[in-house]
Amino acid sequence: MATRTKTELAPKAKTDQDAKPAEPPRSFVAEWSVTILILIFGTSLVAQVMAIPTSSMHNTLLTGDHLIVDRLAYSPSGPISKYLLPYEDVKRGDIIVFRHPTLLQENYVKRVIGVPGDHIKLENRQLILNGHAVREPYVIHIFPFPDPYRDNFPAAPFEPAGDERMSDRAEQMLEHDVVNGELVVPPGHYFAMGDNRDNSLDSRYWGLVPRENIIGKPTIILWSYDAPTADLEDYTLHHFIDLGEHFFTKTRWSRTLNLIQGYPLQ
Repeated sequence: MATRTKTELAPKAKTDQDAKPAEPPRSFVAEWSVTILILIFGTSLVAQVMAIPTSSMHNTLLTGDHLIVDRLAYSPSGPISKYLLPYEDVKRGDIIVFRHPTLLQENYVKRVIGVPGDHIKLENRQLILNGHAVREPYVIHIFPFPDPYRDNFPAAPFEPAGDERMSDRAEQMLEHDVVNGELVVPPGHYFAMGDNRDNSLDSRYWGLVPRENIIGKPTIILWSYDAPTADLEDYTLHHFIDLGEHFFTKTRWSRTLNLIQGYPLQ
């Protein structure tokens, strides 16, 4: 029968590693919390979801359309990324999302009508771009009565339609960028209007869109719900009750996952 040596019988000395208590396993909630934060942060850099709260882009985009905005569409390209990602310049006819020039916390959606160097005017609602009339099949007119400034920009006397800061920017544009009855878009800026041309608070009333304010372009309608502007601006309790009662009947299913495309203006 084998006998144990003194060394085998002696208890092993505890090392620092042995004395260190076992690390408790990371909780399921903590792991998923970190994962969700990473996903939210990462996707906010690439894309975001926004709702259309007003009718200024009808009938291209309806009040209650929820859009996915591509935040990389107009990003400056690098030496390698330009071959991997579809960066592009802002073009006439593009639908863009941008920070409002005076209401910086608010994102607006409009259509680019003029890029730097373009000459723009309206004659009885007709867009004249660089000396010739332009066909705009996306435009609607909802008011039968004329409005001198709205319909004959920038020739008619200015009519303020927003707060004082908006009016100041519009007046500066009219003072510095109008030549021979036409607006000449300066470098680094864009002229934008809504497709609902009679009911759109746009560059005619608050001035040009600085290039650095442009966030991206909407690419797809993720979901569309028939809700009033007040619900979509503040997501009121009424909105959540309305969703619970009418989600299936007020969802515009025919608009779900529709692509959003610009219209080339020449």
